[in-house]
Amino acid sequence: MESVQAIKQRFSIIGNNAALNRAIEKAIQVSPTDISVLVTGESGVGKESIPKIIHQLSHRKHSKYIAVNCGAIPEGTIDSELFGHEKGAFTGASQDRKGKFEEAGRGTIFLDEIAETNEAIQVKLLRVLQELEISRVGSNKVVPLHCRIISATNKDLSEEVRNGNFRQDLFYRLMGLPINLPRLTERDNDILVLARHFS
Repeated sequence: MESVQAIKQRFSIIGNNAALNRAIEKAIQVSPTDISVLVTGESGVGKESIPKIIHQLSHRKHSKYIAVNCGAIPEGTIDSELFGHEKGAFTGASQDRKGKFEEAGRGTIFLDEIAETNEAIQVKLLRVLQELEISRVGSNKVVPLHCRIISATNKDLSEEVRNGNFRQDLFYRLMGLPINLPRLTERDNDILVLARHFS
């Protein structure tokens, strides 16, 4: 198993903060498993590094790694983007199209900004996690799911659940193992190293 230092070099992660090192250790430990992982932390702390580490250290590393920013996909197309669609499913669907889940195959799908999904998509994601299968938009045919799901958010999902913005059952499904990345303001000892790196 690779050391934390080796991983930081390989993935160009700067700093020696204890909480950052713990997050990387967790990523290393969980990589051989298929447990769903929820990465949390403010914007700009490097959340996207964690799923890459997990994917590269897993048995899935020779399969695809697909990252999806749920907050950047227009609400009307996220269904088709994630699950694919059949020809004629809606205006402009001129051919069959695989969604990101199918595209990932036996690899890893990283759902960034998961808190930005609406209620309808959350219901579908819950079904995906429970049944390990998807259906394209406009099709009743079931496609088995083989990829690993890792998600991330810069929001406090437990608070989003309390406020009724996020489904509690989906939250528990996604949070097989939570990995939190520290704020940059909590990494005082890394400020000089980061400043030197980016200057």
